[in-house]
Amino acid sequence: MTIVLCMSFLFYEAQRSGPLPADQRVTWRGDSALGDGDDVGHDLTGGYYDAGDHVKFGLPGAGVITTLAWGLIEYKEGYVKAGQVDYAKAAIRWGADYLLKAHTNTFELYGQVGEGNADHAFWGRPEDMTMYRPAFKIDQDHGGSELAGESAAALAAAYMVFEDSDPIYAYECLANARELYDFADQVREHYDVSIPQAADFYKSWSGYGDELAWSAIWLYYATGENKYLDAAKKHWNDYGMGNGDAFGYGWDEKTSGVYVLMAQLGGDSQYHNTLQSFMDRVINETPYTPGGLLFLSEWGSLRHANNIALLAVRAADLGLNPETYRAFAKSQIDFTLGSTGRSFVVGYGVNPPQRPHHRSSSCPDPQQDWDCSTGYSNPGPNPHVLYGAMVGGPGQDGSYQDDRGDYQKNEVTIDYNAAFTGVLAAMTQMN
Repeated sequence: MTIVLCMSFLFYEAQRSGPLPADQRVTWRGDSALGDGDDVGHDLTGGYYDAGDHVKFGLPGAGVITTLAWGLIEYKEGYVKAGQVDYAKAAIRWGADYLLKAHTNTFELYGQVGEGNADHAFWGRPEDMTMYRPAFKIDQDHGGSELAGESAAALAAAYMVFEDSDPIYAYECLANARELYDFADQVREHYDVSIPQAADFYKSWSGYGDELAWSAIWLYYATGENKYLDAAKKHWNDYGMGNGDAFGYGWDEKTSGVYVLMAQLGGDSQYHNTLQSFMDRVINETPYTPGGLLFLSEWGSLRHANNIALLAVRAADLGLNPETYRAFAKSQIDFTLGSTGRSFVVGYGVNPPQRPHHRSSSCPDPQQDWDCSTGYSNPGPNPHVLYGAMVGGPGQDGSYQDDRGDYQKNEVTIDYNAAFTGVLAAMTQMN
């Protein structure tokens, strides 16, 4: 577990955009996308590339920061045991720094840099990109409650991470989180209406009620101010969250995360009951692959299973079926790391993926005489090992091939690794 936890942060370093720091460990990456934001007159360099491509998508990007911070807040002892606290903070800060840059005015937030279709037409290193990378925003006249709400949650969680070690930075995060929550709540609109360029890639199917509740409850835990708790309870009621029918947990669906954070309050059994009802339904009524992977979706099957595993260990910590839920979480991690005969984490374990659908790692060092556009069809392993990246995963029948061209099963994304990293920390802490 410890080794994979270390590797996961190497993956996040491989996904960095902008000017890289002197302590960058993934040395086959270089400075890239240094003109991001030039078209709108703002410095929008930095942040993370979303996946095997090079778009910076705001909603999943912010969700990653919230989830990484959540894991560090709850399972810091696991990070301490693994010697990864500083690397975890660096990963969170890299994303939080970008959110602070992107929040350019009280009711203005840049939510995407790069255009998905143009980006996907290029197979190469981010250092070599020449295509136009437009920036897209939400503002007072074009709201985006999912995006603003998730960004508020991310910065509130970042505040909790840095409150003791860097209070000045932490309070900057908190001040921006407050503004972004107000933006999400007061200018209600689906973000993909205001940024239609995101709709084909990260459309918000669940709506924005979950992000409103999610950001409010994060702000409550960050500040202790009852106005945010009252707001979270109001959103819970307004959007019917007590029925426990969330699909899963991830960049789009935060309702199940709200179940956990509300259950942490104690004193009101409805939140515990809703969380337990959700967990029991998902664990007991969802199909599994032949090897025992919870199968919620063919897109990112491992991601979905490990996301539920994070909720399971949190529910167990709250006293809900602790043995059952922890055993479930361990089974999902074990599957991911190779209990059925192959690892699904690049660079780790037995027979790991060697051909992830990932442009920059499929390219050789630039001084080599090899046109990277052929990297997609190269039958051999990627020239660079993308340590720590968890691939999409098998189909419901358990089928999987290490095939770069099968992006459904072999894509890697910053979202896929976020909850997975938290579960690794939880397991490290328990051992």
